[in-house]
Amino acid sequence: MSNKKARKLWTRDFTLIIVINFLVFMNHIMILNTFPMFLETLGMDEGVAGGCAFAFSAVAVVLRPFIGWLLNNGRRKSILIIGITGMFLMPLGYMTSGIMAGMGYAAVSAVVLAIVCRMLQGAALAFSNTTTATIASDALPQSRFAEGMGYFGMATALATSIAPALSLKLMSVSFSIMFIVSSAFMVVAFMLYLFMNTSAKKPEAPVSLNLRGLIDSDAVPASVICLVFLLTWGALENFLSKFAAENNLPSGGTFFLITAVMLIVVRFTLGSLADKMGEGIFVYSCNAAMLIAFLLLAVAPCRTTFYIAAILAGYAFGGIEPALQSMAVHIAPPERRGSANSTFLCAYDIGLGGGGGIAGVLISRLGYSKMFLIVAMATVASILLYFFWGSRHPSSLKYKRG
Repeated sequence: MSNKKARKLWTRDFTLIIVINFLVFMNHIMILNTFPMFLETLGMDEGVAGGCAFAFSAVAVVLRPFIGWLLNNGRRKSILIIGITGMFLMPLGYMTSGIMAGMGYAAVSAVVLAIVCRMLQGAALAFSNTTTATIASDALPQSRFAEGMGYFGMATALATSIAPALSLKLMSVSFSIMFIVSSAFMVVAFMLYLFMNTSAKKPEAPVSLNLRGLIDSDAVPASVICLVFLLTWGALENFLSKFAAENNLPSGGTFFLITAVMLIVVRFTLGSLADKMGEGIFVYSCNAAMLIAFLLLAVAPCRTTFYIAAILAGYAFGGIEPALQSMAVHIAPPERRGSANSTFLCAYDIGLGGGGGIAGVLISRLGYSKMFLIVAMATVASILLYFFWGSRHPSSLKYKRG
């Protein structure tokens, strides 16, 4: 195989899986961004919304290791279609919940249905994006792994930029319309799935199911460091739109549009930096940027600081997430990539769900400003974990071997 072919990134399957991942996250983020407001129409508050965020992530965390085991045994496309189907059905469940409430059914019945659907969507997302990440990592040359994962992650960035504004616009018409559109994205994803050529990459011998094998130990340091950082992003994703609306700031859609533009700029201009210099440059600078963003939102919320915080948050998430995912996965052999990706994404879910759950409790008891100040301390913890543990682990992109 020539060096040029070995270094090729933009294969047919890699391009298709990026687009499918984009559609999955359009569905996911549209619901995530508006779910607290949907629950409010059912008579629930931020505390319940935070609890739902935690339950959503808890279901995904429980399932991901087993999904990773299935992927280790070569079941790529069948797992993906299960996820796409679930992501298609759950918004229709939310719509049914809203219709029930509007028709005068007991409020508790509508809320219970919404919460159950939220948990099932956590499962569907686990099936979907664990598989898309594994298919993407299958396609990448080792020498351009971090760069390629950065491009793959831009699907999330584009969804993050488009989905909040789109969901808020559709929500202003009706929640039902918003739910139907989010389901329609999965119809398109399924159509693209039919054109994929990815074949099952089965190992020579079946990978046995055991508790130790469900978690990839080499992926743990990067996963834990990312988990702690993502407590901040989980708080933003779940409550920034509501915070902006209650404080007469520009919309949450504007904030996430800015973060996504910044994220895309970072990944196009600095995407190969982790391959060359290691993940540390992003761990330190991105945590510092997110710390400043949270402090600005906590102590000086105004139009100017709102925009600055969005730029800093976009840089932070845009830089740290692909660098740490590359650290988690890049030394895993093909038969362990499912587990390595599921380990990292378990941490991802815990971070986002934990951040949303913690933020919801803090907001209901202490208000937004104190929530931002408390959650901001996660960035300090993330830096310390990397300095004393991650940078010295063999999974580090700059680890000195031999």
